[in-house]
Amino acid sequence: MVKEWKLIDLKPDRDYRVFKVNTLRAVSPRTQQVGEFYTIETNDWVNIIPITEDKKVVMIKQFRHGSKEITLEIPGGLVDDEHHMEAALRELSEETGYEGSNVIYLGATNPNPAIFNNLCHTYLVENAKKIKEKNLDPDEDIEVILVPLSDIPALIEEGTINHALVIVAFYFYFLRIGLNV
Repeated sequence: MVKEWKLIDLKPDRDYRVFKVNTLRAVSPRTQQVGEFYTIETNDWVNIIPITEDKKVVMIKQFRHGSKEITLEIPGGLVDDEHHMEAALRELSEETGYEGSNVIYLGATNPNPAIFNNLCHTYLVENAKKIKEKNLDPDEDIEVILVPLSDIPALIEEGTINHALVIVAFYFYFLRIGLNV
């Protein structure tokens, strides 16, 4: 039976503003051997599926430095010192200029429990409307596009939408709301 490992020590390694890398040593309950591991400590994240009255998803395109490509995603970001619902609504407004009503919590997932300590919370925002201009951070360059909700499954299947957390967000959506798009 799998058991928890006993933590011997945890040392901060580096602080990169939006996340910290820690080095930890722990004892295996099976072998009694000490292993060294690296973990990433960060705030929770949020993803938002904003849908307009005419069933279009407010999506964003942006360049991602990790994959070195422009991705098609939903708005999202870090939770600061607020509740994750407030962070979701803030990120939606900042990245797109859209706001909406009927905010529904769809669920949370652990981005990668092997190295991350956080969760990614997903919200649905219905009746999304453009209220104001985007308010981007200096390091953000975002294009807002409207995509028919009915196109989302095909965009995932063909790999146009390939961000794992965005796919999970739509999984939560279709699980809760259904595939009747």
